[in-house]
Amino acid sequence: MADDSNPAGGKIPGVKPYGGPAGGWGALKAVAGALADQETVVEGGKTLMRANQPEGFDCPGCAWPDPKHTSSFEFCENGAKAVAWEATSKRATPEVFAAHTVSELLTWSDHAIEDLGRLTHPMAYDPASDRYLPIAWGEAFARTGAALQAMDHPNEAEFYASGRASNEAAFLFQLLGRKVGTNNFPDCSNMCHEPTSVGLPDSIGMGKGSVSLEDFDHADLILCFGHNPGTNHPRMMATLREASRRGATIMAFNPLVERALERFASPQDPVEMATLSSTPIASRYYQVNVGGDAAVLQGLMKAVLAFDRAAREAGQPAILDDDFIAEHTAGFEALAAQIDAAAWEEIVAVGGLSRAELEEAAAIYARSSAVILCYGMGLTQHRNSSSTVQQLVNLLLLRGNIGRPGAGICPLRGHSNVQGDRTVGIWEKPSAALLDSLGQVFGFTPPRDHGHTVVEAIAAMEAGEIKVFVGLGGNFAVAAPDPLRTYAAMRKVDHAVHIATKPNRTHLLVGRETILLPCLGRTEMDVQGGVRQSVTVEDSMSMVHASRGLNPPASEQLMSEPAIVAGIARAALGDEDPVDWEGLTADYDRIRDLIERVFPTAFTDYNTRVRQPGGFRLPLPHAERKWNTPSGKANFLLHPGLDDPRKGDASVLLLTTLRSHDQYNTTIYGENDRYRGVFGRRDVVFVHPDDLAERGIQEGDRIDLAAAFDETGARVVRAFTAVARKIPRGCVAAYYPETNALVALEDHDRRSGTPAYKSAPVRLSRHET
Repeated sequence: MADDSNPAGGKIPGVKPYGGPAGGWGALKAVAGALADQETVVEGGKTLMRANQPEGFDCPGCAWPDPKHTSSFEFCENGAKAVAWEATSKRATPEVFAAHTVSELLTWSDHAIEDLGRLTHPMAYDPASDRYLPIAWGEAFARTGAALQAMDHPNEAEFYASGRASNEAAFLFQLLGRKVGTNNFPDCSNMCHEPTSVGLPDSIGMGKGSVSLEDFDHADLILCFGHNPGTNHPRMMATLREASRRGATIMAFNPLVERALERFASPQDPVEMATLSSTPIASRYYQVNVGGDAAVLQGLMKAVLAFDRAAREAGQPAILDDDFIAEHTAGFEALAAQIDAAAWEEIVAVGGLSRAELEEAAAIYARSSAVILCYGMGLTQHRNSSSTVQQLVNLLLLRGNIGRPGAGICPLRGHSNVQGDRTVGIWEKPSAALLDSLGQVFGFTPPRDHGHTVVEAIAAMEAGEIKVFVGLGGNFAVAAPDPLRTYAAMRKVDHAVHIATKPNRTHLLVGRETILLPCLGRTEMDVQGGVRQSVTVEDSMSMVHASRGLNPPASEQLMSEPAIVAGIARAALGDEDPVDWEGLTADYDRIRDLIERVFPTAFTDYNTRVRQPGGFRLPLPHAERKWNTPSGKANFLLHPGLDDPRKGDASVLLLTTLRSHDQYNTTIYGENDRYRGVFGRRDVVFVHPDDLAERGIQEGDRIDLAAAFDETGARVVRAFTAVARKIPRGCVAAYYPETNALVALEDHDRRSGTPAYKSAPVRLSRHET
C-alpha cells in the first residue's frame, strides 16, 4: 500500500497530516459543523433522518442507490452538508441584494456568494443600479416568454438542465424546449459522464450501467478506476466496506492515493467507532498516470490474453470465456490483434504502471469468478474517454463479466438525477424513437436536428448566436471549462433566466436582461392544489423512486420547478398551445402519466410502481445479455491510439482537477479537504517532489500554473502553493473550479465533447510578484 503521509508535516500553513480513516468521528464532527454553520442544528438534524427513506426525500447529493432495507439513517457526511446547505436558515432576500451591487458580489468567493442563503423572491437585474431588484412572478414569466417569441430562429435558445431536477421537471423542460423548436439541451452530463452515454451504446447497446446494488454482495473482485468514493459518492463506502469484510478483493487505479480507498470507519458501526478501528478497502492500489487508463487497460488485456494462451498450451482450463465470446460478442479477433501489436514499452510509459504490476492485477482478474468494474470522472474527462469506456467493457467481456450476478459495468454518476434527466428526454441528440413518440403523444412535429452540447453552446454564445438562456438549476459558467471565454460568452446573451435555490456566480454574469426564479428545494414540501406532491428520481443503477420533502418552504414566494417551467411555457407558447400546463402542475401524477405514454416500455404503470417502497427498476436489456446494438451482440471495440497531450515536451505536466471533501460539484461548503490534509484553503497544487526539485522549487513555494499551449498567455492561475505528494512523475493535481482556467474550450473528448478537466497540459513555474 502506498504511503499516504503528508510530506509537508505541518510546515505549510493549512497543510498538515491527517491520520484518521475515511468516515469515523471525523465525519460526525464535520456533519455537526455543517449543521451549525448553516444554522440548522435542530431542524437540520430532523431533516437528515428523512433523507433517502421510503417516505422521505432523495438526497440532493450523489446518485448512489438506496439499499432495500434502510437503516435509521441513510445519509453520509457530504449528503448531510448538501442537506444543510439547502435547508439553511440563511436568506438571500431583496434587502440583501439591495445592499450589494453585482460588481461587488463578483469579487466574492464562490462559497460566500452561495452562503448568502436561499433565494426568497423572483429578482431581475437592473443595469442602472447594478443590482438585482424584486419582480412579480407574472412579469418574470411574461418577459421570458416575450424573449423566446422574439427570437429569429428556435436555435437561438439554450435550455440548460442540471442533474438536480426531478423527472417531472426535466420532462416538462424538454417538452417546452422542443415545442419552442430546438434540441439545444446542454446539460451537466455533457461535463461528466457523456463518454458513458456515447461509448456504452456502441459496446453493449445502452448508455447505463448493468449492475444492481445487490450484485456487490456476490462480486469477488471490484475494480475501481478514476474515482474517489469517500468524497464524491460516500454512501458507496458502506457497500465497499461490506465487500471487503466478506473477503472480496478491491483494486484501485488512481493517480493519487485517496484515504477512502485505503480504509474506512463506518459511523453506523459502534465497534469501529468505540475502538477507533477501521476496515481496509483496496487490497491493491495502482497509481496510474493522469490520462493513462486506456494504456493500463491495454496492458491488463494483453496479460490476460497471454495467460489464456499459456493455460491452453499447458492443457489447463481456458482463462477466456469462449462460450460467452462466441454466443454474445463480435470483434474479438480484431481486438486481440490490436492488443498483441501493442508494445509493452509504450503501455508502461503511458500508463505509468510497470509490466509486473499490470500482470499482477491481470492475474487477480483472471482467477476471479464475478467482477464489477466501477469508474468515475477520473476516467471520463479526457480526450479519448468515450473509447476508454469501451476498453473497460472489453476487459469485462473477455471473461463474460456482464449480464450475470455479481458482475458488470458500474459508471458512478454524480448528481442525484442526472441519469433520470437523460432518460426522460434531456439530450441534445435525441433518438428518432423519442421524437416520434413525443410527436404522437402531443400532436406536434419535434425538431430533428441535433442541438448543442455545453461546449458547443458556449461557442454559440461567444459567436453571438444565442439570444435566450434558460437554466434549470446548476452553476453553468463555473462548471464549464475556459472561464476566460465562458464568462464573456454568458454576458453576450440577451435574456438569461435561472431557476435556482441559491445565488451563484453564473447569476452575476449578466447580459441585457437576467432574471432569477427561486424554486423549492428537494427537502421542502411541494403542495399543489392543496395536495402534497412527490417527485421522482433515477439513481445510478436505474432505480426510480419517489421523493417527498418535509420542510416548510424557505419563502412563501417559492414555486416548484415543474410549476416554473409550466409558467414559462404558457407565456412563451401562448393560450393556443393545447398542453394543459396548469393542470399538469396541479397534480404530478398527470405528468407521470404522460411520461408513461411517451416511454411505455420503460415506465409501465409508473404511478403505481413508484408508490411501492423503493420504487422500481427501469429495463436494462444488457443486464440480461440482450444487446441492443446493430449486430445484436456486445462489441469488442478498438482504441484509436494512445495520444500525448504533452506533445512530446518533457517540461509539460498533466493537471488533473479535483473536488475537495468540503465540496459538491461547484458548490463549496468550506475550505477544508480533510483526507488530503488541507485545511482552510484551496490554493494548493500537489506535485511529485522530484518534479519540484527539477524546477528548482521547494515545497511551500508559491507557484504559477499556465496552460502549456496557450498562445495568448492568458490562461494561468497564480500564486498557488506547491505541496509535495506521492503522485506519478509528470502529473499534478489542483482543485476545481479554481483551475478551470487552464482547460481550453477546444480540449475535450473527441466524440462526446466532455471537457478534458482531468488531463490539462500545463507548465509550472515559480511565482513572480
